[in-house]
Amino acid sequence: MTNGLQSHRLPQLPGQHGGELAANLMHFARVLREVGVPVGPGALLHAASALTAVGLRSRLDLYWALSACFITRREHQAIFDQAFHVFWRNPQLLERMMSLMLPQLRVPTSDEADKLKQRLADALNAGSAASREVPEEEILEHRSTLTWSDQETLQHQDFESMSQQEVLAARRAIARMDLGVRPQLTRRYRSGPGRNIDLRASMRALAKRPDCGITLATRQRRKREPAVVALCDISGSMAQYSRMMLHFLHALTRDQRRVHSFVFGTRLTNISRSLVQRDVDDALDSVSQQVCDWNGGTRIADCLLRFNRDWSRRVLSQGAVVLLITDGLERDDSALLAVEAERLSRSAKRVIWLNPLLRYDKYQALAQGARALLPHVDDFRRVHNLAALEDLAQLLATPRDNRMPVKRQAQLTVVQ
Repeated sequence: MTNGLQSHRLPQLPGQHGGELAANLMHFARVLREVGVPVGPGALLHAASALTAVGLRSRLDLYWALSACFITRREHQAIFDQAFHVFWRNPQLLERMMSLMLPQLRVPTSDEADKLKQRLADALNAGSAASREVPEEEILEHRSTLTWSDQETLQHQDFESMSQQEVLAARRAIARMDLGVRPQLTRRYRSGPGRNIDLRASMRALAKRPDCGITLATRQRRKREPAVVALCDISGSMAQYSRMMLHFLHALTRDQRRVHSFVFGTRLTNISRSLVQRDVDDALDSVSQQVCDWNGGTRIADCLLRFNRDWSRRVLSQGAVVLLITDGLERDDSALLAVEAERLSRSAKRVIWLNPLLRYDKYQALAQGARALLPHVDDFRRVHNLAALEDLAQLLATPRDNRMPVKRQAQLTVVQ
């Protein structure tokens, strides 16, 4: 009579090295769980039984057996295909699987990693790193007095100088940000405690009870969160910063109701619907398929002209805040850029220009495009690290009532 625990063990897989294949199968199931595919112990037992039934005569049999056991929803098929081809991609896979040897797990190269979703690369790298043991002589003891933590160093590191691991950590930090826009006063009123007298409510109360005298009712102005409109430059000079800003805009879209996102290089593209997707990988994949002018030239004036002509009346309403993300390096006519920037500033309640070139202490607006934009913005901020993004989030959450007027502030910035 067998024990109850023994009945739940993995079946003995065909061949003399079944234990190694079973361990590798559990590792593959763990990778799928890390990237969001729900694979439980029951599915793992079914997969082992399926391999026992179909054998390992071909890679196609292995693929369909695991797919039938691990995939229960259609949206998980794409990530399973990527994980399967990366995990079981040994060049002599057929011969090795015939002898049931443990397949080699190879971390994808940089070109291949671009084709994978980032969650899959993280899961594979984590699995390979966990299997390595650190020798005793490499374990160092040190004191933390007067040292900088990794998190604080990451906050002030330039996006352009970050390694791949630091970029992933920065993206996770952006996803954890709590982003909010301070509500603004509207022209409409509602009943409630306030300084203004509500004559209609007072007269209605008097009509109901004329013998009680007049009781003055008050009203206060309504508040509403303004729309946020982002115009992000995706030209070659803004490549690394625009990618990080797309993660920021995805997090902002997650926390705010009305966010309209546009990207421009040589043409203007509305990516608002793509960023609505909850999964950041799916959202950025949709953006990459929609936009066709990545890392190209810059035509800021023409793109602002198209935005003012086609989109401003739709999205710039009820006190909208505009985030203009560009370095201001324009190759077209600067006179047209000045006209369109002034038109944009009149339509929006607040224009915030985010320029990564401000990371240089001696930066001056010497380019014609920068000189044309600067007189028509309310705020001129840097956007080159996580600390700058946190300052931006704080700026969006603070009121604008006590701020300097638009043109006066811009003129002072030009003089500096």
